[in-house]
Amino acid sequence: MKRILVPTDFSKHAEYALKVAAQIARENNSEIILLHMLELPHQGTDAVGSGSDIPEIMFFKNKAISNLEDLMDVDYLKGINVSEIIQFEKAFEGILGVSKKNNIDFIVMGSHGASGFQEMFIGSNTEKVVRFAEVPVLVIKNEMSTFNAKNLVFASDFSQEIKKPFRQLLEFAKGFDAQLKLVMVNTPNTFKPTAVAEKIMADFMAEFDYPNHSMHIYNDVNVEKGILNFANSVNADLIGMCTHGRTGFAHFFNGSISEDLVNHAVRPVITFKI
Repeated sequence: MKRILVPTDFSKHAEYALKVAAQIARENNSEIILLHMLELPHQGTDAVGSGSDIPEIMFFKNKAISNLEDLMDVDYLKGINVSEIIQFEKAFEGILGVSKKNNIDFIVMGSHGASGFQEMFIGSNTEKVVRFAEVPVLVIKNEMSTFNAKNLVFASDFSQEIKKPFRQLLEFAKGFDAQLKLVMVNTPNTFKPTAVAEKIMADFMAEFDYPNHSMHIYNDVNVEKGILNFANSVNADLIGMCTHGRTGFAHFFNGSISEDLVNHAVRPVITFKI
């Protein structure tokens, strides 16, 4: 986790994410890259490409540079290697492009939680970043004086394709010395007898060496409610999931469930790409 990307629109929720990124960077001796995306009208985009210095474009760019410089001077970033990028591009496309170009290991970004993603992360932008980012994405909802991942819930169906991203999750969990609570949600449409569910989870974990874990089966009306209710019942610090680039969250994490879960969870959510 050497390079952490933090997209910012200078909102308070983006700052919540930056404060968490700073804590993680300090503990892991990581570099933070601050990214601000300038989404301009189509007529302005051509002008940028041709090198024209249209006053409106230069005004917004200079304002963003000033805001980034002020942000880099805040106390909680002192002692951390921080760099800045301003890019003229749509938000989610720019985030993914900058992440790949700069060999980012981890993305931390803020959201408005249950009211939906707004400001920089309007509508589907955040869902697209979460869905398509090749690196883990941590979504922060609220201000956290101390980011803690000691009590980490990982929800999954524990199929074979989960194993590769699960290794990334374990590396993250080890970094925080986390107690890992594995949960399979049983719903009326995906019901499995307890013995069957327990065997699936035990077989999945057989090839992983992480003693500090427990396995749970939780029954609920749907997967989203099951994850949220289980996380509440164990007072989780963080919810972890795997995502699928083609159709959203793999298997039961699909369609609107993925967006709803990230939106409705009060707790931070971390996702890992399958």
